[in-house]
Amino acid sequence: MIHVSHLTKMYGPRTAVNDLSFDIQKGEIVGFLGPNGAGKSTTMKILTGFMPATDGKVTVAGFDVFTQAIDVKRNVGYLPETPPVYLEMSVEDYLDYAARLHQVPSAQLKSSVSSALEKTDLGSVRSRLIGNLSKGYRQRVGLAQALVHNPQVLILDEPTVGLDPKQIIEIRELIKGLAGDHTVILSSHILPEVTATCQRIIVISKGRIVAEDTIERLTTRLNKGLIYSMTVRTPHPAGITLMRTLPGIASVTATGPKLVVEIQPGVSEVRDQIVSTAVNQGMGVLEFSAEKVSLEEIFLQLTTEENVPAQAGKKDGATV
Repeated sequence: MIHVSHLTKMYGPRTAVNDLSFDIQKGEIVGFLGPNGAGKSTTMKILTGFMPATDGKVTVAGFDVFTQAIDVKRNVGYLPETPPVYLEMSVEDYLDYAARLHQVPSAQLKSSVSSALEKTDLGSVRSRLIGNLSKGYRQRVGLAQALVHNPQVLILDEPTVGLDPKQIIEIRELIKGLAGDHTVILSSHILPEVTATCQRIIVISKGRIVAEDTIERLTTRLNKGLIYSMTVRTPHPAGITLMRTLPGIASVTATGPKLVVEIQPGVSEVRDQIVSTAVNQGMGVLEFSAEKVSLEEIFLQLTTEENVPAQAGKKDGATV
């Protein structure tokens, strides 16, 4: 649905986007993640035809962004960081206006506006002036204008910035509900946003892609080794010592009844031996679980200056 190949954008001598290549399939919700100034918004503007690139090739829904910009815009809905709404217009009139700008046929105007209102749950405020709505509802109106012409692709730039927690949850649910019917790119630097909404993430730093994968696979690849947490009734020293001698165990740390067991890289299945050792030593296992690297830790590992590769490449189907 979206194909980006060697995309580069220069602002004079400064490189904002540096040789980006990625693909997004139909119906996916993909998070475009990176720190402020990483090149996210620039990339979004190029994908939507709002800004020309310096070099590279981009196709959206089969159309070339640079030579078929009008066709691209017919198939893309775009919500910039600041929703492009007219405060003096009513919600319904504004969506009708947006639909006409997108050249929705006259016979379909009413149904297109009604569908956008329904998808974004704006029916109860359809007659109100946008300027009298809360920020959360204005954000919904912005999302509705991106949907009103039923585009194949939705590009959302920081869709929940400035919203309160309740509004954020509501917008997240709206976006998740669009998967399958629409291909969605969600640009954000808010990590929980990406975790809660996206199926896959592309991490960009200093204009380059530094990772492209699911959160789960990135967690596995970036972890030095698996880490298990085990709570026992009686942390016998002899049992802990015996556990440390098991094949594949890197370390066992005990803090009261909680044991943290780190597994050597490349070793995948030792859970049975760990639990059996604890049980046989009369330690009494109360809880056993895997500890995961958080998205915050992944983000910091990938975007700190010393970890950003000079040349991004492909490995095992992912960009590293």
